[in-house]
Order: sequence, then structure tokens, then C-alpha cells
Amino acid sequence: MNISHPLFEAPDSKPLEEVLSLARELVEDTEYPTVKQWREQGGKVVGHFQVYFPEEIAHAAGMLPVKMRGAQVDGIEADSHFGSYLCSIIKTAFELAMTKKIELDMFITHPICDAARNLAGIWSRNFDYPCQILYLPQNPNSAASAEYLTDEYGRLMRDIEKITGQEVTEHALKNSISIYNESRKIFAEIYRIKRETPWLLDAEDAYVLVALAAFLPRENYNDLLNAILPRIRERDIKKQDKMRVVFEGGFCEQPPLDLLQTIGRSCYIVDDDLLIGLRWIYGEVKTDGDPLRNLAEAYIEQSSYSPVQHDLRKPKEDMLLKRYREAGAEAVILAAAKMCEPGLEEQVTYSKTLDDKHIPYFVSEFEENQTTFDHLGIQLETFVENILFD
Repeated sequence: MNISHPLFEAPDSKPLEEVLSLARELVEDTEYPTVKQWREQGGKVVGHFQVYFPEEIAHAAGMLPVKMRGAQVDGIEADSHFGSYLCSIIKTAFELAMTKKIELDMFITHPICDAARNLAGIWSRNFDYPCQILYLPQNPNSAASAEYLTDEYGRLMRDIEKITGQEVTEHALKNSISIYNESRKIFAEIYRIKRETPWLLDAEDAYVLVALAAFLPRENYNDLLNAILPRIRERDIKKQDKMRVVFEGGFCEQPPLDLLQTIGRSCYIVDDDLLIGLRWIYGEVKTDGDPLRNLAEAYIEQSSYSPVQHDLRKPKEDMLLKRYREAGAEAVILAAAKMCEPGLEEQVTYSKTLDDKHIPYFVSEFEENQTTFDHLGIQLETFVENILFD
């Protein structure tokens, strides 16, 4: 389909700063203009809640997968459907749909917490399109987990086929996996720049370049990023004397871009778990053999970690230490969204581990509608100075 936006108009001939600014505007636009264009041209849209969703299946059926990652919107409509004690992203994702800022043909959530598990039921009472739960394996260490997940992906695929009226052939699914493999290479390159030369790409710009994949047709995304990334490598920007940190706590609700910008004034974020669902699978998914089975095995064997997956082979505190060491970080920012039980619980485990290893860390909470960051900036600058001059 023909998706138009100033961002796609000769991005390799515009000043790079202008391209990055246009990208940020598009990511922060709660009207989702490119998704609207997709629907206006007859395309179907599936919205999926955090954390991970096998977008390749929807893509192979000709559907546009959109990650429902919340937004900085007033939750006036959503407030009447949820209690005040819930995290913000549950409400704002629902608000986007209730106010028709984004219109879907299918909605899928996951049982990552009590609120997310009940989201499909609340959604289905307010919309007439299919709303369901995708049950990823609770015990990925089981010998039957790959077979179970293959069957679950098959069920999902059949439901998507009913909506699109288009059969997902083996060839189409393998082609979609190849397209998404290209995206995984792009994500890896973005994070390679963050680790090796973080002064070339501000934290908020790096976030934006990943976040575009949450709602753009993936072919458009790949073409755009392949035009942008070489230019980032060529930037003539001097390295500053900033502390290298890992940001942990963005696996579900996302921090405001201005929060990342505030951190960037005194630190280089050299690795993080922001939008980890888009980057969940490391490396390429195999394209030979059964593609559904390959996706299932990749989820189990080639995946990252988060507080909502329980894999005994990947203790989360050990995985954080690995992220910290491989990124060459000097400290960790332990963040959590307000009212997020999984995130706040993991802060305790992470803190104890970092204490035991004598690794400095900064603990903070955030909310996607947060608008003031002066206090956080002062606290963080004090934290950095205490470490540098200790």
C-alpha cells in the first residue's frame, strides 16, 4: 500500500536532524496518520498489547500489526472502565481505541499481569471485532513448550485468516520472517551504535528509530532505516564526558521521550529494555522447515528477558548483569512504571544483585503522562557526580 508522510520523502537528501525530528513527530502523533492511511486503502489492522507478539503471522496475512504501547493522552473515556490503581498504559491504550484515534479489526493481549489478562474482556465489551488472549508458554523450560507454542500460533493464524479472508501460505510466512529478520538486523545496528558510539545518537532518537517499527508497514520501516543508519555513522559529533548507563524498566509501559532526554543530559544510555517486545528475538529466525515452529523455537531459544517471562535458564538478575557488562556500562538506572507490579517487584531483586556486585544504581519511577523532569534531572546529576568524584 502507498503510505505517505514527509518522513518518507527523500530521507537521504534531507538534513539528518530534520529526518530525526520528523520521525519523533510521527512517533508522538496520537492520531496514527499512517495507520489511518492503511485502513483507508482497505487494509486490516491488529492491535497487540505488550510485551511480545509474533507480528510475522499477521504480516503474512496482509494485516498491519500495531503495538498498543500507550500514549500521552488524557484517559477520560478509559477512566470509567478501570480502577485508579492500575498502570497508565492499560488506560491510555484503551483510550486510543475508545476515542477512535486508532481503529482496529482485531485486538490481542497477553496474561503478563492481572490488568493485561482482563484487558481482552473489557475490550470485547466495547468493540465488535475479535478480542482475545495469546497464551505464550508460562514454562518455556518444558520439553513440550515449542510444540505448544506452535499450536497456539496456528490457532492465532487461523483466526487472523478469518478476518483478512486471506490464507497464510508457507511461502508468505517465510517471506514475512525474512522481512522481519531484516528489521532485527536494523535493531541490532541501532544498539551497536548506542554501545560503541552513543554520542552519535541521542537516547530519545534511538528510541524513536525503534518505535517507528511499532506501527509502520515493515517494508517501509526497513527501507527508511536502511537510508538513515549509514548517515548516523557518518555524523561528526564529539564524544562528551558522560557516564555510561543501562536503563532497565521499559519492558511494558514506555517512559516519555523527554525523560530519556533528561537522562541524556548527564548519561549515555548504552543499553536498555525499551520496547523489548519488538526486539525480543535475537538473530535471524530460520526460514527453512516449518515457519510456525521456527517462530516458536525462536521465542524460546533466541529471546531476551523481561519481568513477565519466567525462564529458569535466564535468571533476570543475571541477564541484567550480562547486559551491564556487555554494554561496558558504569551504572544502572532501575526504573519502573507507577502501579506496575511486575516491574516494581523486580526492582527489589535487581537492587540486591547490584548491591552484592558493588555496582552503582539509581532507582526511579515514571509514568507515560509525566511532564516535569527537573527534579529527576537534579537527582540524576547528583548521582553521577557522587560516583565520578567518590
